[in-house]
This record gives sequence, structure tokens and C-alpha cells, in this order.
Amino acid sequence: MTEKITNIAKNTSYFTLALVLQKIISFTYFILIARAIGPADLGKYYFAISFTSIFGIFIDIGQSSVLTREVAKHPDYTGRLFSSVFLMKLPLALLSMLAVFSLINFSSYPEITRQLVYLSMFCMALDSFTLTFFAVSRGFHNLKYESISSVVFQLIVFIVVLIVLKFNLGLTWLMMSLVLASLYNFIFSFYILKNNWGLKINWRPDKALIKSILLISLPFAVYAIFQRLYMYLDSVMLSLLAGDRQVGIYQIPFKLIFALQFLPLAFIASLFPAMSSYWQNNRKQLAITFERAMNYLIIISLPVSVGGAILADKIIIIFKSGYSDAILPLQITMAAVIFMFLNFPVGSLLNACDRQKRNTVNMGAVLAASVILNLILIPRLEAVGASLTALLTNFLMFVLGMWIVPQITKYDYKKIIIILSKSLLAVAVMGAVGYYLKNQINLILTVMLSGVSYFVALYIFKGFKKEDIISVYKSFSKNKI
Repeated sequence: MTEKITNIAKNTSYFTLALVLQKIISFTYFILIARAIGPADLGKYYFAISFTSIFGIFIDIGQSSVLTREVAKHPDYTGRLFSSVFLMKLPLALLSMLAVFSLINFSSYPEITRQLVYLSMFCMALDSFTLTFFAVSRGFHNLKYESISSVVFQLIVFIVVLIVLKFNLGLTWLMMSLVLASLYNFIFSFYILKNNWGLKINWRPDKALIKSILLISLPFAVYAIFQRLYMYLDSVMLSLLAGDRQVGIYQIPFKLIFALQFLPLAFIASLFPAMSSYWQNNRKQLAITFERAMNYLIIISLPVSVGGAILADKIIIIFKSGYSDAILPLQITMAAVIFMFLNFPVGSLLNACDRQKRNTVNMGAVLAASVILNLILIPRLEAVGASLTALLTNFLMFVLGMWIVPQITKYDYKKIIIILSKSLLAVAVMGAVGYYLKNQINLILTVMLSGVSYFVALYIFKGFKKEDIISVYKSFSKNKI
């Protein structure tokens, strides 16, 4: 058991550190790209990525998740499991690439957009197989190589982007940065698969095993499809209904929120195994763990949300004046941060406590609402409409999840409301400080001083104690199960 705990702790550390570094590097080169090419070309670039990302899920319809789980359960059958998944994905990859190629060529998009889609299509296929290769490593409880590779991937993109922007090589070479990074990731992950785990591809299909994997994959596939469509369909709909420039405008809040997700993701990485264990062995501790998770993420999300909304006009200046239309979408999207962060512990609780099907139903309902709202709001409000949809659908996901939580655990909602009230008081103090300082000093100092004022006020209002700080530190330093 001690070895298992140590292994999980190491994996959590690798994952958390890699996640933080990835987000920092990727957001840095996103700023450079946005400043250099302007909203319209940024819209073309991210339309291509969003369009192909949707089709990427049809290559991996849950098989990698199943592969990780089954390798962990039956390591002696790893070779058969891997070969079966690989052989399943080959025709799916070809069909998905054919679908992307056909649809973009039947569209009225200009030649440059088509070229970007073709290149992104290769990234889509390579990344899907990389996911499968690393799924084997995950099955062996090893995240070290995947974590290292994910950071190197971002560094390759960053370096190539710098070269492309320096010599003004154009959009096609910007997309080539992703192709080169994806190719590296593919080769490295295959090398680890072959040399560390000693696996080879058996080209004779095991029809019975393939059928079994397909059946097991179905619940994973449905949720993954819903989630991928929810994440990327808004950018595609913006492109179709409002044009490339609005896609570029929308990418500012979208990428900023995406970068901030490392905060709840790093926390949940250590929380999920504990919830799974408590569901089996200690229901009282499960309730306490959920309450603490909600409290901590309320404390984190409120200043991020309110601070981001207040400082939106200053944040946008980083991207140059051409993105001034992104101020309101950013403010609206920052309001969604609260629900976005809180959806992580709610969703983790449902998954840890055998409510995966309900999570899938919720995701399907949210996707349907997103499509309907975008069809109504984007033609009228463009990027602002897409941001409003993000806010409303994240709130809907939160409500649907919280509706189920009392059926799982008898948590004390009053404790959460008390922390929420104290956090709101503290964030009001922070908001006043930030609003006053933003026109007096630079953005970095404003953020730092506003953050200090928030936590000082929260401490005065008894929103947290020294013991809470120690508890949060321990949740990252080791994983108790």
C-alpha cells in the first residue's frame, strides 16, 4: 500500500508540474501569435484546429480510456489489448481524415483555411495514436514520460512559432509548428511503448477482443463525443455564422479560461482517487472531502472571476488594440469561471461514485443547450453571444450536477454557503482595490496587491485558518487513499 501511495503521489506531482508548465508555455505563444497576426487570421488558425478537433474524437471513441483501465487490471494481456485498440483506430483515422477532407473541400472556405485544415488534420491523427501509446504507460501507473513529453511538445511549438513570426513565414508555417510537435510526440510515445514496455503490434485482429473493447468503450465514447463537441463547436459555429474575425475575438477569453483550468485540474488529480476510496469505505469522509473541495474552489474561483472581469480592459491591451471587442466577451466568460471550477469536484464526485451515466446525460443536455443558444445568440451578438452561451451552459452543468449530489452524500450545504458568503465579502474588498489601482499602477502589481487584499480580508472574515493551508498543501504533496 505504501508503494502504491508513493507511486500515485509521484504521478500527481509529474502531472501537476507538467500541467502548469504546459499552460504557461501555450498561453505565452498564443499571446505572441494573437499580437502578430490579428483577429481575422487568428480566427482562421483556430477554426482549423477546432474543426479537426471535433473529428478527432471519432478516431478514439473511448478506446484509450479502456486500454488504460484494462492494462492496469490485466498487465499480462497488454500486447493483445494494445494491438486490438491500434487496429481499431487505423480505419477510424482514415475515415475521420476523409470526412474532414471532404467537408472542407465542399465548403466555401478560402484556400488558406483549407490548407490549415489539412495540416491540422495530420495533427489530429498523430495525436490520437499518441494518446493510445501513452494510455499503455498510464495503465502501468507511469505518467512521467507523458508529462515530460507534453512539456517538450509545447516547447517545440513555442520555438517554431518564434522562428515563423521572426521571418514572417505566414499562417501555414504557424500550423506546421503543431505538426512538428505532434510528430515528435508520436515518435517519442512509440519509442517508450517499444523500449520500456516491450510491445509490438500484432497485425492479426482478435475479433472477439475488439468486439469486447467496443462494448466497454461505449459509455466513455458518448461522454467524450459530447464533451469534445461542447468544447469546440462554438468556434466552428462562430466561423459559419459570424466570420473569422469573431472566432479570433472569441479565442481571447476561450484561451485565457483554458489556461486557468490548471488550478482545478491539479487539485482534482489528487482528489478523485480519494473520493473513489471513500465511496467504498467511508461515506462520512466522502461528504467532508466534497465540502472541502467546494470550499477551496469557491475561495480560488471568486477572485479569479471578479478580478478578471474588473481588469478585462487592461488584460486585452496585452493583445494590442485590434482585440478591444474582446473586452465584453472576456468579462462574461470570467463570470463563468466560478461554475466552471465548481463543476470539477461535482463531476469528479459523480464519476467516483458510479454515476458516470448521469454525468453523460448531463453533458448531453448541456451540449444541446449550447447548440440552441449559439444558434440564437451568435447571429445577433457574435462573440458576445458565444460567451453568454458559455456562461449559461456552465451554470446549467453545475445545477444538473448539484441536483444529484444529495443522492450520493449527505453533505452540509450550510458550511459551503458560509464560505461563499465570506468569500463574497472578501472579493468585494478585492474588487474595490483592483478597480482603484488598475489606472494607477501596472497590471502585474494590480493583480498582486488585489490578491493580497483578498486573502487578508478573507482571513479577517475567518474564511480560512492555518489548518486549511496545511490541508491544501498535503493534498498536493501526497495522496491519501
